[in-house]
Amino acid sequence: MTIKMKVEAVSTNTEHRFSKVNTNVIHLVRERGVKDDAHFGQTVQHLHLIKKDPSQVNLRQVHLIAFERINEWNRLGHPVCCGSLGENITTTGVDLENLPAGTRMRFQSGAEILLTGLRKPCHQVDKFSKGLLKLTVAESKNCSVPYTIGVMGVVIVAGEVSSDDEIKLIFPPVPHEPMTKV
Repeated sequence: MTIKMKVEAVSTNTEHRFSKVNTNVIHLVRERGVKDDAHFGQTVQHLHLIKKDPSQVNLRQVHLIAFERINEWNRLGHPVCCGSLGENITTTGVDLENLPAGTRMRFQSGAEILLTGLRKPCHQVDKFSKGLLKLTVAESKNCSVPYTIGVMGVVIVAGEVSSDDEIKLIFPPVPHEPMTKV
């Protein structure tokens, strides 16, 4: 049986809060991110990155998490829902963290995101649900996927993304490289 790659949910928040609010549709703006989201912009919008260097290019315009991870965390007793961990797009059928660096994700509207790297979890994950942070960090430093809390991307083609939209993956040329943290 082939699992269909699709959007499970879309979420946004105009304020810098840990969780985002589910909505019917999000609007992706080229080189900026999700319209009406706190991380919208060409330069970094993540609060701790702004303190380091506010002129850095924003490689974290869109955050994606796999619904399969959310289900796994729920089975382990963590009350995670779509948008809870700050993602804009929750996917189904996509092994996000194992995709090669430079993968493009195309949605039904034609909108595209270029995946830029792994999301590194922070202490706020444990503030959300004690013990969850440990589940998102690999025990070995020598593994190919050190973090399992989703990936980040930039918008390369504008458009709308809605729940149930189909997803098409476009891989970069071989040899493929694993994603690293951004």
